Amino acid sequence: MLRPEQMSKVSVAGSKRVMSDAIETMHQLNLVHITDYDGSWDGFEPGDSLEGADETSSKLVTVRALANSLDLDGDEVNTDAAVDLTNADEQLEEIRTQVNDLDDRQDNLEDRRREIDEQLDQMELFADLGLDLDLLWGYDSLDVVVGEGDGEAIAESLEAAEHIAAFDVFTGDESNSVAVFGYSEDDADDDLDDALVGVPFTAYEVPEVDGDPQSNVADLQEERKQVEAELEKIDNELESIKINSGNFLLALEEELTIEAQKTEAPLRFATTDHSFIVEGWIPTEKVEALRQTFDSKVGDQLEVSEIKRAKYTDASGHSEEEVHEEEAATDGGQPIADEDDSEPEVMADGGKSDGDLVTVEDDPPVVQQNSKLVNPFEILTRAVNQPKYSEFDPTITLFLTFPLFFGFMIGDVGYGLLYVFIGYAVYRKFDSKALSDFGAVVVWLGLLTTLFGFLYGEILGLHFIEQMGMEPVLKKGIDSTAWAITWLLVSVVAGWLHLNLGYIFNFVEEWTIHGAKPAVVEVGSWLLMLNGLWVFIFSDLFSGAKPGFLVGSEALFATGPLGFGFEGFPAIAGIVGLALFALGIVIIITGPWYEVVEFLVPLAHTLSYTRLAAVLLAKAGMALAVNLLYFGAYRDSEGFHFMHTYEPGYTPKHGEVVFGGLANMGSTFPLGPFQLGLEGAILGLPVYLIGHAVVLAIGGTAAIQAVRLEYFEFFEKFYEGGGKKYEPFGHERTHTSD
Repeated sequence: MLRPEQMSKVSVAGSKRVMSDAIETMHQLNLVHITDYDGSWDGFEPGDSLEGADETSSKLVTVRALANSLDLDGDEVNTDAAVDLTNADEQLEEIRTQVNDLDDRQDNLEDRRREIDEQLDQMELFADLGLDLDLLWGYDSLDVVVGEGDGEAIAESLEAAEHIAAFDVFTGDESNSVAVFGYSEDDADDDLDDALVGVPFTAYEVPEVDGDPQSNVADLQEERKQVEAELEKIDNELESIKINSGNFLLALEEELTIEAQKTEAPLRFATTDHSFIVEGWIPTEKVEALRQTFDSKVGDQLEVSEIKRAKYTDASGHSEEEVHEEEAATDGGQPIADEDDSEPEVMADGGKSDGDLVTVEDDPPVVQQNSKLVNPFEILTRAVNQPKYSEFDPTITLFLTFPLFFGFMIGDVGYGLLYVFIGYAVYRKFDSKALSDFGAVVVWLGLLTTLFGFLYGEILGLHFIEQMGMEPVLKKGIDSTAWAITWLLVSVVAGWLHLNLGYIFNFVEEWTIHGAKPAVVEVGSWLLMLNGLWVFIFSDLFSGAKPGFLVGSEALFATGPLGFGFEGFPAIAGIVGLALFALGIVIIITGPWYEVVEFLVPLAHTLSYTRLAAVLLAKAGMALAVNLLYFGAYRDSEGFHFMHTYEPGYTPKHGEVVFGGLANMGSTFPLGPFQLGLEGAILGLPVYLIGHAVVLAIGGTAAIQAVRLEYFEFFEKFYEGGGKKYEPFGHERTHTSD
């Protein structure tokens, strides 16, 4: 689980006469993650596409364009129906013609609808002026402009214009529409426009039509309805094509995609005039199956070799184990020569056939190895980045700690079951792997929340265990300082252990990749500082200066709610802890000395885990507020109590009412063991439900706090990411069969 699946690099070489057969076999296997040839070998060039590649690509573009025009979605068509692709070209051309014709009609109608909308806007402005349209155009010596503006400002500007002999301004009743008529003595066409310069005014083109603007508005509105009807008809026709031909298009797209992959595959190969070599990565356990399949499909005309078996001991992925045929290399990763140490075979066309040499150095892709139970949590790992081949995969640690942190913080049976229901609904409803994995993660969060809810004895913030006359195993501490501080200490210890795990992962990685010295200097120093510091903090050394709840006879880990007799490490352990902390600083100075400025990281990052207890108390407080608002409460010498049984005017014998509660208002009625106010119980119910819905939603932010601890405190210690996803050459058919 911590390591990805081991990968081997294989090469397939042979004559170009069998290249098509090799491509077909490789595609059907869907196993080889091809390494693209970069042209680095003398005598070898990237290959050319196979015959028919251009035609296939052209058809694929057409099919995808049609699918886009139809807004085609595999979920909306009957993908189980049989599809006949024998006359695919004729069917495709028929569909293309129909869809293109409908698209052209649709575009023309949409253009006309936009024109109508623009004309309606202007025509409504003309109608507001109360003038017939034929009065606004067609004059020989009279200038007319119509638009929107300030009628008074326009009149003042025309009055001041010397070249305007006469004018009249008409304004609309309900808008700022304006019609300006003007006559100039010199009969210039632009005199009226010049007079309006500097005045806020937007001119519109006047249509050369007759009649009442209102009638034109009615005509345009009627035409718009007709256009809308035609557009709706076209939409229905497109939907019909989508339903009838959607499955065919999806099947054809898949078939063409596969064909395009095959015909364009040689672009990724190293080729000469007569031969080819293709390299790629494959799970090591599948190498023999690859050989056998090529032997049975193509025969001995191909040379299939395992040329590298990737190790987990190099940060760049280039420290791999070279293999020759089935024997592993033992020389540190250099190519193994034949027993006679002969020169590489020279082909007829001059190219060298080094079947056991690597043409392109690249990192192996990553196939994460997690069980079905853990697999959904890979979505959280990949949210940071794909693991590198040389890194530990932290998914299993996320599975073990993330739901635990979340459940500890929320800890409520009611909320937990709601999270389970929400997560399961997402898991079942969506086909997307990302969404279904997210749903599965939420289910796990809900399960741990429910488990802690039973331990805390809470359901929607109510202490149901106490109502049954029993004591819960744990308490959240909202009404107990001892419990609250205990959870702070537990959070610190959890952080201490969690960070140790992260540093140990990093230590192992550094040791296996770079050796003992870098591991000790760059990681071991931080392990010494982390553990030395916290051993000192939990020791009796200088106990008088430390809080009493931490060490000593009154320490909460000794006599508190979870007390197990731990009064602190002895003073000598504290001295050793300080010495280890100082030693860690000295070791850092001998290596990456600049990191010494972060010597308080072991303290700060561990204290960051106290957010677990903080969210625990905050969420409990929010649920308490909602229940207090609805049920009311009183406090007596024994503590705080919700008033499930209450009558108006009731006063506790040895306490006081904190708040009467919405449910206790109005005339009372019995509900099982409860005595509730009829009106208040009903009217307050929406407040109760909405309040808990808000708490449920805000409680979900606990996931953010838990993820933050995983990503920023834990991952930072050992995880970088940046690996390459395993993408084998092939295609998983969903709409066609082979």
